[in-house]
Amino acid sequence: MEVVVGYKRTMETMPRILVVDDDPEIRRLLLAYLEKNGYRASAVADGREMWRFLEVSNPDLIVLDLMLPGDDGLELCRNLRAKSRIPVIMLTARGDEMDRILGLEMGADDYLPKPFNPRELLARIKVVLRRSQAPPYSKATTTATALHFSGWRLDLLSRHLTDAQGGVVPLSGAEYRLLCTFLEHPNRILNRDQLLDLTQGRESDPFDRSIDVLVSRLRRRLREDPRSPEIIKTVRGEGYVLSVPVDAYTSPP
Repeated sequence: MEVVVGYKRTMETMPRILVVDDDPEIRRLLLAYLEKNGYRASAVADGREMWRFLEVSNPDLIVLDLMLPGDDGLELCRNLRAKSRIPVIMLTARGDEMDRILGLEMGADDYLPKPFNPRELLARIKVVLRRSQAPPYSKATTTATALHFSGWRLDLLSRHLTDAQGGVVPLSGAEYRLLCTFLEHPNRILNRDQLLDLTQGRESDPFDRSIDVLVSRLRRRLREDPRSPEIIKTVRGEGYVLSVPVDAYTSPP
């Protein structure tokens, strides 16, 4: 396995970013740029090297190219999400909306079309890391450790979603943040711009369907009937609303 590692300023407190891209120039460009901006960076060329890297290291975020030799980025993201909640930013082909939608379906936290400006990637990395490391539930219930709604329980310490029988339902980082956002604003209609800002820290564009994809994914996690959802309802022309009561609980010290 050929792993390119940045060695400048290797303090353990710096977030580690893993770049998975088969283009050696992109790997070297991103390593140098991430190092310069205070990150520990490593880079590998394909999925096999990614898995071997993950056996010995635990990055804080993965920048994952869609088009890779062997297993592509979509397959890698899906398999990664089945066993890990490491945030993923997917690099996709410019203008290919289906690639972006599929990336989000597979569990990516954000996407960026190629060719890209390294400054924009850096901004997205900062947002995704901030969101993944932020306190899971704030505002009115800062002391809550669990939220109950419609037979479900979301543990805010372990980030586990469990059903009425105690079975754990895995959530990606993006799904978790979206669910927390809905639970934080029950019975309030939230439009796409608000949901993007609250969950991803960015504005939407007229063709951005990422929130619709995430809502659809979250509904499947909650085992909703897609034709008649009861928990997260669509308000035509306005957005989405969590339409069930939410109870906050605090574990004893």
